Amino acid sequence: MIEHLKKLFAGPETGASEPDPHQLAVAATALMVQLSRIDQNEDERELQTIVDCAVKAHQVTREEAEAILEDALDHAEDATSMYEFTGQINEHLNQHAKQVLLESIWRVAFADGRIDKYEEHLIRRMADLLHLNHREYMQARHRAESSG
Repeated sequence: MIEHLKKLFAGPETGASEPDPHQLAVAATALMVQLSRIDQNEDERELQTIVDCAVKAHQVTREEAEAILEDALDHAEDATSMYEFTGQINEHLNQHAKQVLLESIWRVAFADGRIDKYEEHLIRRMADLLHLNHREYMQARHRAESSG
């Protein structure tokens, strides 16, 4: 899995136009892991929500989603910024898919029953980096809140 992260950070290979679904799953999961750590309280409910979102969004088994989560947890500090993750996502996902990802990120934030001001600020930054406007940001929040 470390090789997948190295490829993710190295950027696209010349001539490679199709994204690696696993790389996109790791990138999306890494954003959720960063969110789960922002309030200094990595909650088990948040981690379970990350796995649930990965299963649903990436059509992977629960075991694969847990492996992706473990990999993202082990290497979350390696990412000095979110640009590596959001760049990969922006390159390969359309606007709707990015909104769905932001909704999943909001679900992680809501998983522990409260939204910390740091969580909200980080989600806003993620939305900006994913080129989502305020309306899309709020729609994702409301969908996540009403589904929980």
